[in-house]
Amino acid sequence: MNTVYPIIPLIEQRAAAAHVSHRADAATSEALGYPGEPVENWQALAIARLGELVAGNRALRVFMDTCTRCGACTDKCHYYLGTRDPNNMPVARQELLRSVWRRYHTWSGRWLPWLVGARELTREMLDDWYRYFHQCSECRRCAVFCPKGIDTSELSMAGREILATVGLGQRYTQTIVEKAGRIGNNLGLKPAALRDVLENLEEDILDETGVAVRLPLDEPNREILVVTPSADFFAEPHVDGLIGYAKMLHAAGVSWTFSSHASEAANFGLFNGNLDQERELAARLVEAVYVLGVSRLVIGECGHAWRVAGERLPSLIGDLSILIKGRAEHLCELSVELLDSGRITLDPARNAGVVATYHDSCNIARGAMMGERADGAFELPRRLLRAAVPTLVEMADGTTRRETFCCGGGGGLLSDELMPLRVQGAEPRARALRRVVERDAVTHLVAICAICKTQFGSVLPAHDLERVRVTSLHALVGDALVLDAPAVPMPGPDGIEPADTATEPAR
Repeated sequence: MNTVYPIIPLIEQRAAAAHVSHRADAATSEALGYPGEPVENWQALAIARLGELVAGNRALRVFMDTCTRCGACTDKCHYYLGTRDPNNMPVARQELLRSVWRRYHTWSGRWLPWLVGARELTREMLDDWYRYFHQCSECRRCAVFCPKGIDTSELSMAGREILATVGLGQRYTQTIVEKAGRIGNNLGLKPAALRDVLENLEEDILDETGVAVRLPLDEPNREILVVTPSADFFAEPHVDGLIGYAKMLHAAGVSWTFSSHASEAANFGLFNGNLDQERELAARLVEAVYVLGVSRLVIGECGHAWRVAGERLPSLIGDLSILIKGRAEHLCELSVELLDSGRITLDPARNAGVVATYHDSCNIARGAMMGERADGAFELPRRLLRAAVPTLVEMADGTTRRETFCCGGGGGLLSDELMPLRVQGAEPRARALRRVVERDAVTHLVAICAICKTQFGSVLPAHDLERVRVTSLHALVGDALVLDAPAVPMPGPDGIEPADTATEPAR
């Protein structure tokens, strides 16, 4: 039984109608092949694009026809629970698209629209598409509870693609996709700047630990290519996780590298519902594998990055037999492998006083497997966490694992103008967190998703939970790592060990 929300909140019509994303600027939209401004023939273009998307997506075709409005999804969306706006019920959000589909693409809707709930695509309906499809984080929680398995995220992605096609793209997601496609990462970090960041981090690690830990970039013929969300390169608490990756790989003696070509694990093409954008960004990962000659592709702490790389990469790119396992791997898989084989040692006493609880990020919990076990996405991160901290506490049943509540900022909604919505959307997770803070004195909320960590850092103070520290899993792994004596660094790209490693970071 879900003990966190035993009662469905009373509805407040259009309570979230004021939460509207900023539109993309003309230059960004045009760079992605979309109109820079709303087009005059928007209605005909939108109806035609809807037909194309449904015809080309078998899941979408099934979802258009199978909903019986049974109500099982009614209270499953964190945005409905937080805003009480009935348009944020998954079934109602779906109907925004489905009712228009019926009107223009079914016989009954064309001739008997009043009988089947078919609706015209008016300007008011288009505005509601823009408003409410950008109040869906595409977390797929509703699909877990739907008897038919209908996935609202598929309809939200289709709605966003149609909106962009008529010149109504969202600024946040389109800006990120354009920048990642042009430069290689969401932040616009060019190779020289990325190298400077990594060298500075090497110096920080040396100052902290006395160990010369390398963060190699573009070094060929390594065993492993690590691709991580670009937030890991500079922002708290993400960068602490990156430092944890490097310390762990160094302690294990792993041969690895980053890539300046594939310096971004996140793939916002998924959120936009544009397969061409998603494929273009995903292709960078495989291109880097071939160019650098690595045999393992490992994805860092990012939820939707793992969904794309872990589940969608074969269908986007094709054969991955160049990789030893024939697939991408999650960093947690590699970390557990190193731990269980004895190549690294973790001492939870080094994290004395930490009482941690774990947040299952949506795109991992409901979007991708991890490792060889069916429950790997849930158990592998917890296996690491139990080895790294003295105490791990679970939040209430019905709020974790496959039923986890979204952080409230995913799906391309992590923008400033949506902060009120993000605070409301985080309310279900905050409620579950507050219970373990009060009952078990939890000090740390752990996540393996860059969006989740950024979102929680921004919204938890609004829920009187500012004393809870939001942290990367691998930050705690790195802190627990037994790394006391200066280790022999891996050889550089020329095969020569750097000199004077006790005082200078290896380059």
